Amino acid sequence: MKKKAFITGISGQDGSYLAELLVEKDYDVYGIIRRHSVAESQETRIDHLVSKNLVKTDYGDLLDNSSLCRLLALIKPDEIYNLGAQSHVRVSFDVPQFTLQTNMIGTLNLLEAYRSICPKSKFYQASSSEMFGNEIDEDGFQRETTAMKPVSPYGCSKLAAYCIVRNYRNSYNLFASNGILFNHESPRRGENFVTAKIARGAAAIHKKQQDKLELGNLDASRDWGHSKDYVNAMHKILQHHEPDEFVISSKESHTVRDFCEAAFSHVNLDYKDYVSQNPKFMRPEELKTLKGDSTKARKALEWEPEYHFASLVEDMVDYWIKELDK
Repeated sequence: MKKKAFITGISGQDGSYLAELLVEKDYDVYGIIRRHSVAESQETRIDHLVSKNLVKTDYGDLLDNSSLCRLLALIKPDEIYNLGAQSHVRVSFDVPQFTLQTNMIGTLNLLEAYRSICPKSKFYQASSSEMFGNEIDEDGFQRETTAMKPVSPYGCSKLAAYCIVRNYRNSYNLFASNGILFNHESPRRGENFVTAKIARGAAAIHKKQQDKLELGNLDASRDWGHSKDYVNAMHKILQHHEPDEFVISSKESHTVRDFCEAAFSHVNLDYKDYVSQNPKFMRPEELKTLKGDSTKARKALEWEPEYHFASLVEDMVDYWIKELDK
């Protein structure tokens, strides 16, 4: 009998790659989408799955208990992946209340529905490296035991959700796990994220469709991986013999400046000739460095990423060159 998976945030970057992975593994895949005023943009990343009836979607929202309860009762999933969120860190300073409501209360709503309706299911929570803030261990890494002191409303919301998942696991004997994912990107990354801005900007400047690119803090350092690798880790976390917390990362750190250099070099340009800083893209409180130690996940889950930093950047730039050709 086929396994059934329920994904919140199925139309996002991670949700779309996860849906593809689970379809390949012969799951019945279900997800919720939120209504957009432009209907054509609701399922852009998963149209190829929905059109072939490989994925089934319904309208729903993490802040609407009735939709969550209705769908979990109807589907009775074996696995629940909570990827839905207000996921933009800089925007979380502009909409802090909405960010906390969606990311924390939304997670609580889903946990309650899960506990009440299908407690034998396995639950995955998309936690974030932003929960660490500027805390870092003496060896320069952040890991499952590193102190968590977030420096953004987004990070605070994810830490609250992380804690309530652990609390529900221990209180109600649920298989509920947290994947503490460090930054992960792909050609499907939204254009208002810095990595997509850089990849698209490099492609557009290369094609002479743009002459400059404005960014925020070029010295912020992040641990970047590919979304395809990270959704594979999500699935492995729910196949583990017990629920737990796992850092998922590349174990390398690069600055925004490094990302610019790699992207522009890929199209034989020098980023210094085109990139400038604009204060409007700076965060009120900056997170300086993220570098994750994913040793635990690599050993316990037998997980290894296939992409490295250079291949990730090239994948994104090549995608935008093709898109701009259209």
